[in-house]
Amino acid sequence: MWYNIVVTLKDGPVIKKLRKVGNSNALLLDKAIMELIGLDEGGDVQLTVDNGSLIVTPANPHPIDKKRFEECLDRVVAERRAVLRRLAQ
Repeated sequence: MWYNIVVTLKDGPVIKKLRKVGNSNALLLDKAIMELIGLDEGGDVQLTVDNGSLIVTPANPHPIDKKRFEECLDRVVAERRAVLRRLAQ
């Protein structure tokens, strides 16, 4: 079973799919996206449902400096540029 997940970045959404893992589903996050939100591998997240949207927030985010944030965001956008352009059409 697959579900589409939309991750919205500065330049538009990124579509992710949930992956079946046993009796559950997993949302796989790229390293760059994890860096953007201050989440480390194995870190805890807080899940909130707001008006039909699932919000994933790091429970204990590490501090992010603005320069590093911009570098990570630029890398994610560069990696997903073709997909973002298709989605924008």
